[in-house]
Amino acid sequence: MTLPTLHITAEHVKDGLYIGPDVSNYGGHIQLAANLGWIKFEFSLAAKGRIFAGAGSGIEAGSSIDAGWGIKAGWGIKAGWGIKAGRGIKAGLGIEAGGAIEAGWGIKAGWGIEAGWGIKAGWGIKAGRGIKAGWGIKAGLGIEAGGAIEAGWGIEAGWGIVAGLGIEAGGAIEAGDGIKAGEGIVAGLSIHSKWIDCRLRIFAGLVNHRSPQLGDDEIRAEIRGGEIAFGNHVAPAIEAGS
Repeated sequence: MTLPTLHITAEHVKDGLYIGPDVSNYGGHIQLAANLGWIKFEFSLAAKGRIFAGAGSGIEAGSSIDAGWGIKAGWGIKAGWGIKAGRGIKAGLGIEAGGAIEAGWGIKAGWGIEAGWGIKAGWGIKAGRGIKAGWGIKAGLGIEAGGAIEAGWGIEAGWGIVAGLGIEAGGAIEAGDGIKAGEGIVAGLSIHSKWIDCRLRIFAGLVNHRSPQLGDDEIRAEIRGGEIAFGNHVAPAIEAGS
């Protein structure tokens, strides 16, 4: 089934505000022309298919942005509430949401990624600058940031976690492969990975919302770089055949 496409051009924008047809639940694709600057949608922006903005055009919604397929913008993507896509989310600049950011595929931003709630991707999460979430960060593959990675709760990646600066989580940090940080690593609960390589110190088990429990301060990883300042180092499990 071929979905219709709504083309948003300069005639649909006045003083940076969208004034065209209703796009709160469009039954096809929504495509914004290039070089429109930031376009603000007063309420929600939703499409059954993809939402695409050409180079020089950014998307901002007072409420949520939701696409059954992917979301892509030459500039940034910003929503007062959440951003959700059945496929990937990609922005040439930053991605920011007052609520959660969720993608069935990957999330990628040339600048930073920030969510008031959690960030979740079926594939990887990558940002040219930092990644920050009020709640947790979870990726089916890897998590990579040019700057710091920060989560109010836990950080979990099916592959590795790489940060140009520090990594900080209010809960546990878990990676299927290694964890690499340009600065230190701080976790409210345990840290589990194959290896850890950071430039500064490693802290695990700094839980402050309840009394500590057994295993909260466990650091289960090979330490390739960095100094354990707080936590109980446990050798990582040896995989069969290794």
